[in-house]
Amino acid sequence: MSMVSDMTVTIRLPTRTLFEGQATRLTAMASNGAFGIWPNHIDFVTALIPSVMALHLIDGSEEFFGLDEGLFVKKGPEVVVVTRRGVRGNDLSSLEELVQVSFIQMDEEERQARSALSRLEAGIVRRFAELQRAQQ
Repeated sequence: MSMVSDMTVTIRLPTRTLFEGQATRLTAMASNGAFGIWPNHIDFVTALIPSVMALHLIDGSEEFFGLDEGLFVKKGPEVVVVTRRGVRGNDLSSLEELVQVSFIQMDEEERQARSALSRLEAGIVRRFAELQRAQQ
């Protein structure tokens, strides 16, 4: 097995690629806690939670990405992250706030909207059943 000094990281959104480049290490957050990946790390798959991912690029700079829930896959020197929503930023603290406000709050609002829609659908079905009984 050959030792590599960097890995190719790709962050994909449903409509575009947010990032593709070489990194020497990264840190991210899964439901069971934070983790770090180096180029020669064993192959790894996990579900990501809304959080900030930090990439250490081969030129020594650092990139930060605010990510929604997603999937993280490392196979050999390739890392692929797929997520519904993501943003790139330079300031860690503002990205953490953005993730909290945008992604976590949005998920709660989405859950409430789905719950309301389910109640509406149940009410429509109940009314159709009442109409059908009234016609018999």
